[in-house]
Amino acid sequence: MLIRKEHTVSGGLLGIWKMDESRDALLHLFPGHLRAEVMEYVNGVRSDRRAIEWLSTRIMLLDLLGKEQIIRNRDDGSPYLEDERPHISISHTKDYAAIMLHEFRPVGIDIEFRSERVKKIAGKFISDKEFIDPAQKTIHQLLHWSAKESLFKLINEQGIDFRQHLFIHPFTPILKGEIRATETKTDQSSSFSVYYEVHPDYVLTWTTG
Repeated sequence: MLIRKEHTVSGGLLGIWKMDESRDALLHLFPGHLRAEVMEYVNGVRSDRRAIEWLSTRIMLLDLLGKEQIIRNRDDGSPYLEDERPHISISHTKDYAAIMLHEFRPVGIDIEFRSERVKKIAGKFISDKEFIDPAQKTIHQLLHWSAKESLFKLINEQGIDFRQHLFIHPFTPILKGEIRATETKTDQSSSFSVYYEVHPDYVLTWTTG
């Protein structure tokens, strides 16, 4: 079910889908003339979760744009639309899928289910120079991870090391805000605004080029 559709301050279009339907229920949300083609693809997907993710993102895209668009994948796995516009970024987590679209600018989006597991891998993507609030350690670490995932999708460069090449400037987590981030992988060493939200089930981040 589409639970959110809104335009962002950067001119993008954001969508979030709650994946609470079955595979068959999602299939029946597609227009009749598309259903056979969609069913043919989904029948070849063994994982029920993967099939639901695939169906959810495509029916959400149809809802967001109000017209049919085909999602393709580049050799590195990043998505693009067959018509080449708008730019698209996609993310999945437990029970949710998210899409960001922008007509003129590249985008990156990430949605992460809230979990304590991030503590086990934090040292792999957070550098010693980055600030983590001890009073909000788990959510702060998760926001660092999610923000860097969004940046990774936006920059779309091979060989990015989250700890070495992506720096999150100090911030204190609130329910909704803006993070300043810098990448040092490219010659430009560009800085970005990453917008974030903290929800009971998940955190959400997105950015535009």
